[in-house]
Amino acid sequence: MKRLPIDPYIALMLGVVALASLLPASGQGAVAAGLAAKLAIAFLFFLYGARLSPQAAFAGLRHWRLHTAVLLSTYALFPLLGLAVGLLVPGVLSEPLYAGILFLCVLPSTVQSSIAFTSIAQGNVAAALCAASASNLLGIFVTPALVALLLHTQSGGFSFDILFDIVLQLLAPFVAGQLLRPLIGAFVLKHKKGLGLLDRGSILLVIYVAFSAGVASGIWHRLALADLAVLVLLCAVLLGLVLAVTTLVSRYVLRFPVEDEIVLIFCGSKKSLASGLPMASVLFAGPQVGMIVLPIMLFHQIQLMVCAGLARRYSLRALTAQDAAALAVQADETDFDVEPQAEQVGARIG
Repeated sequence: MKRLPIDPYIALMLGVVALASLLPASGQGAVAAGLAAKLAIAFLFFLYGARLSPQAAFAGLRHWRLHTAVLLSTYALFPLLGLAVGLLVPGVLSEPLYAGILFLCVLPSTVQSSIAFTSIAQGNVAAALCAASASNLLGIFVTPALVALLLHTQSGGFSFDILFDIVLQLLAPFVAGQLLRPLIGAFVLKHKKGLGLLDRGSILLVIYVAFSAGVASGIWHRLALADLAVLVLLCAVLLGLVLAVTTLVSRYVLRFPVEDEIVLIFCGSKKSLASGLPMASVLFAGPQVGMIVLPIMLFHQIQLMVCAGLARRYSLRALTAQDAAALAVQADETDFDVEPQAEQVGARIG
C-alpha cells in the first residue's frame, strides 16, 4: 500500500466507507456500534491527554508572535474563508456540504504531520511542537464554541446536551490522561506504535458508524458526482489560499526567518482528521455526520500531498544554502575558482 499514490490510511478510510455503504449497521447492531464509537472517542482523547506534555505545549512562549500567527490562521483565517464559501450556497454547494466545510475550518491543526513536515523542511521543530500542541489543546474548547457560533442552524444550537457530551467524551478523558500522565506516560511512549494502531482503528470505527447512519438516510442519493468534484476543488482552493496568505504574512509582514516561516506554513494550514472525526460524532447527531466529515477526509489527503511537495522544496533550498556556504568557506581558504562548482551545485539541486 506504500506504493499507492494515496495515503494508505486514507485508503483504509475509503474502504470503511465502502463497507458502510454495502453493509451499514442497523437495528441493535447500530446501537452497539454507536456505543463502541463513543467509548472509542473517549479512549482517543484519553490517549491525547496522556501523550501531550504540558511543558511541550507551553514551552517556547518566547516565540509568541509565531504561535499567535499559527492560532490566527487556524481559528480566524480558516473560519473567515469558510464563511466566504457560503456565497456558493445553494447554487453550487449544498447546505450539508457547506456545514462540512465550515466544520473543517474550525478544527485544530495536526500534530504529527505538522512536526514531520517541519522537520523534513529543516524548520524550527521545537516551535512546531509547541504551536501544534497548543492548537490541539485549545481546540477542545475553541472548536465547539466556533461550531456553536457558525453552525447553529445545522447543529441545533449549543445545548446543554451537547455541552455534556463534550465534557463527558472529550474533556474528561483528556483531563484524566493528563492527570495520569506521570504514571502512564512512559508506557504510552514505549508502546506508541501499538497504541497508534488502536488510535487509528478507533477512528475507522467512528467513520463506519457515521457513514452507516448516512447510508440509512440516503446519503449517496443526495451526493452527486458533480458535488464531490466541487468539494475536492473547494478543499484544494481553501488550502492554496491559506498557504499563500501564511507565506506572504510570514515573509513580508512578520519577517520571520525561514525556519519560523516553515512552522507557520505547515502548522497554520493543517486540519486534524484525528480530532475532527470524533468531534463531529459528538457535536452533530444523526445521519448528517456522514456529509459533514466528508470534507475533512478529502482535505486531509490533499494537505498531505501538497505539504509533502512543499517540504521537499524547502529541504532542497536548505541544501542549496548549505552548499553555497561550504563553497564560500572553500573560496576563503583557497585560491581556486569556485564558480564552476557553484554552477554544478545549482544544476544538481535545481
